[in-house]
Amino acid sequence: MAAKKIIAICQSGGDFVTDKDGSLSYSGGEAFAIDINEQTSLSDFKSEIADMFSLSSDNMSIKYFLPGNKKTLITISKDKDLQRMLNFLGDSLTVDVFVASDEAAARNVSNMPGSRSSRTTVSEAVGFPIVAPGNAVLGMTDAIDDVDMDMPNETPMDCMPINIIEHHKAAQVWENTITGVDQRFNSFNEFREALHKYSIAHGFAYRYKKNDSHRVTVKCKAQGCPWRIYASRLSTTQLICIKKMNTMHTCGGAAVKAGYRATRGWVGSIIKEKLKISPNYRPKDIADDIKREYGIELNYSQAWRAKEIAREQLQGSFKEAYNLLPFFCEKIKETNPGSIVTFNTKDDSSFHRLFVSFHASISGFLQGCRPLIFLDSVTLNSKYQGNLFAATAADAEDGIFPVAFAVVDAEDEDNWTWFLRELKSAVPTSSQLTFVADFQNGLKQALADVFDKCYHSYCLQHLADKLNRELKGHLSHDARRFMISDFYSAARSPRLEGFQRDTELIRAISPEAYDWIIQSEPEHWANAFFGGARYNHLISTFGQQFYSWVSEAHEFPITQMIDELRGKMMEAIYKRRVDSSQWMTKLTPCNEEKLQKETAMARSFQVLLTQGSTFEVRGENPEVLAVVNIDHWDCSCKGWQLTGSPCSHAIAVIECFGRSPYDYCSRYFTTESFRLTYAESIHPVPNVDRPIEDELPEVTAVAVTVTPPPTKRPPGRPKKKQPESIDMMRRQLQCSKCKGLGHNKKTCKES
Repeated sequence: MAAKKIIAICQSGGDFVTDKDGSLSYSGGEAFAIDINEQTSLSDFKSEIADMFSLSSDNMSIKYFLPGNKKTLITISKDKDLQRMLNFLGDSLTVDVFVASDEAAARNVSNMPGSRSSRTTVSEAVGFPIVAPGNAVLGMTDAIDDVDMDMPNETPMDCMPINIIEHHKAAQVWENTITGVDQRFNSFNEFREALHKYSIAHGFAYRYKKNDSHRVTVKCKAQGCPWRIYASRLSTTQLICIKKMNTMHTCGGAAVKAGYRATRGWVGSIIKEKLKISPNYRPKDIADDIKREYGIELNYSQAWRAKEIAREQLQGSFKEAYNLLPFFCEKIKETNPGSIVTFNTKDDSSFHRLFVSFHASISGFLQGCRPLIFLDSVTLNSKYQGNLFAATAADAEDGIFPVAFAVVDAEDEDNWTWFLRELKSAVPTSSQLTFVADFQNGLKQALADVFDKCYHSYCLQHLADKLNRELKGHLSHDARRFMISDFYSAARSPRLEGFQRDTELIRAISPEAYDWIIQSEPEHWANAFFGGARYNHLISTFGQQFYSWVSEAHEFPITQMIDELRGKMMEAIYKRRVDSSQWMTKLTPCNEEKLQKETAMARSFQVLLTQGSTFEVRGENPEVLAVVNIDHWDCSCKGWQLTGSPCSHAIAVIECFGRSPYDYCSRYFTTESFRLTYAESIHPVPNVDRPIEDELPEVTAVAVTVTPPPTKRPPGRPKKKQPESIDMMRRQLQCSKCKGLGHNKKTCKES
């Protein structure tokens, strides 16, 4: 692609005239046009200009205006400056360039009347004459008020960092928030806010000499600077009026650290709108944007706290949300009758735990879901930390169905026991439940205490992670990879001989790993021994979609976070109800497809009756593939029992008798069960964050006060290192000489 050309309109020999609004315009002289592009070097540009104006390219000054800013001239002194000018122009086709010799610039400065001020004038900074409408050369005071920037006294404009120029551009709308004596404000807060913006726009810091409900006196923070302002209340009114103001600065403004002027509240108000559009606005990006746009440096902690303030301005107080919990719980039960919502506080009234199970979830689980529940927890990265416990189920399409969840202050046996007791009261069922859950953090004992007759399937992922961590220092990366693969294979093997074969492979890799697996209670996780019905689900993190909803809402105040989850569940229930209304098959689409695949495989099998309801199923060769008992819904391959849907061997026997395979599928896979799961709706909870005044007395008559938990999230990223994923294990360094881990041949100590 050809480089884009820009027409540089080069002007020389004229004067700059200052307009009433402080902008500059160029008058007189000659003008020529030159084509330039990104490949143009500054030396070539100067050489062509020198030929046009008969100037020397060695002592030539070239300047231009930033787009939309006719008050500040920028110097081009190197190739990078020329490229910046092209970048700033964007889609513009032309640019005005002003040229003068260095001698002419020096002559214009030396001819200026009056003594030199301690602050650099615009004329001195840009090297060009500035002429007022009456052709009188402007002095320092008139010119500098239009450019007032936070910069050292000796810094010329052509050495000024570009972020300071952008700072002036971003804050110039605040230059007139303070106009002078007799300006009035509705309150002292309004005056202080205006003063804060004015100081940022004009690049200085200040301090209060007096600051009360009747008067405010402010002076420049720099020692000896005469700038002052005094405001007080107008008698017989509520208005605040500026009574005195000395506008003169002698400090240059930059002697005070710029970050002093950026309070967290001010930065929060600045970033509030952007945070609304981009909730994941990072503190680092906040600090970069504030520095670029306002010339103020923030550290990470300041930016993080400013984000917290902005979020509270948008979402409401995190602290007040805890105090609204009694009202919120009553509102859920009022708008969703039959729901179970309870919360506990500690002795000091601080938040302890909250349990929520909507009536639609309770009804859906009891009416249409398998007696299978997945338990897991998520660490909340909210302002007051904590954990979220979740109990999810699988619908007929193997979709995630949230049954109940809780917010607790910590993951321990006490909180898990409380959660399971609340869950048991929410979903009373005569069916024997199977839980897929971790066995650590007190969950193993809690399940045994509350659901004494349930099946507890250990989460295979948690087991594999634990095995990997404990043997990480003893085995190489490849050895651990094979070991974990064999471990999953042993868990999924439906028969004892398969389990033994896979564990022997593990023994060959590591006898320690084999002993660990045998001692890890395989009856709780291996298909060959487990007695409950898991429907081929071996991992407790089944509810990934629900956890993704949590990650989107965990930074909200607690009542809004719960309501955000309620809204996600409400939408999912409605959508799935609408989708299922179009289904015309007996089984759900996913299960219908599985059954058709098994049926196609069954057509090549031969069925032989052995005795009663037991049959042999053979393949193309005479060997026996499986033994099926049709009355007990049992196949020796264990596929029927593990999944709840007839395997190809069973279908061959069923069709041999002219029966329908649909009659031998679990009812939990039918379209009817799916529709029953989503028959009930979750209803909105109005005024969750801002309750109506006259509603509060009915709920708060008991004077229940809830304060935030004592733990508070520190600024920055969480310090805890995430466990190494089984799928993302990095290759461990191994020595090729001694075969040891953690070093290579070069650093090996064995010579």
